[in-house]
Amino acid sequence: MTSHLHALTLDANDPARLARFWGDFLGWEGADDSPDGIELLPRDDTGFRMRFLPTRERKTSPNPMHFDLTSTSPEDQRQVVAKAVGLGARHIDIGQRPEEGHVVLADPEGNEFCVVGPGNAFLADCGFVGALACDGSRDVGYFWSRALGWPLVWDQDEETAIRSPHGGPKITWGGPPLMTKTGKDRLHFDIAPPAGGDRQAEVDRLVSLGAKRVDTGRGRTDRVVMADPDGHEFCVLPSR
Repeated sequence: MTSHLHALTLDANDPARLARFWGDFLGWEGADDSPDGIELLPRDDTGFRMRFLPTRERKTSPNPMHFDLTSTSPEDQRQVVAKAVGLGARHIDIGQRPEEGHVVLADPEGNEFCVVGPGNAFLADCGFVGALACDGSRDVGYFWSRALGWPLVWDQDEETAIRSPHGGPKITWGGPPLMTKTGKDRLHFDIAPPAGGDRQAEVDRLVSLGAKRVDTGRGRTDRVVMADPDGHEFCVLPSR
């Protein structure tokens, strides 16, 4: 048994506003079956939802994961950037160089994302949402490959990437040097066992792969909070 990736969840100071930005930008629609928070359903082969939960905490440091969005031509890249800015994004400087060919933006709450220039061979067949690029070690790439049952599609120089057998975006980990973790991540994965699966058995399997349970002190029973081998939080939901 392997879990499936249900959603990429974002902590948001204004969940409705942030969901509206990403829904309008990506062309994704709201889900009717979300028990709490706000969820967006992909209209392409992305395969996972985006979920927005309320928080009072303000963003104070770079996120350990971000979207790499693709473009088909220089003009298309300019149009994608202009659309994002028109919806409330802004340009940011994280030390990127002009020759790298991507534009770095932040959404209305400061969450980073990149619009990659045309001709990127690594993302060539991945669609508009090309990748979810993560800070992380080689070991954590192996962990998520086993946790989700997604094959490794890149494993070189301590950088790893996995991709669903059904296609869609890649999930990548850049290897060392790793960012210093400061507090709870604002973005995390929500995963779930397949329909009819035993969540406790899946939690035990994830622990055997190198994860650990995390006590958040919030006492919620609808999800099990865990951390991957690099210490980044994720949640295991009931089977769906």
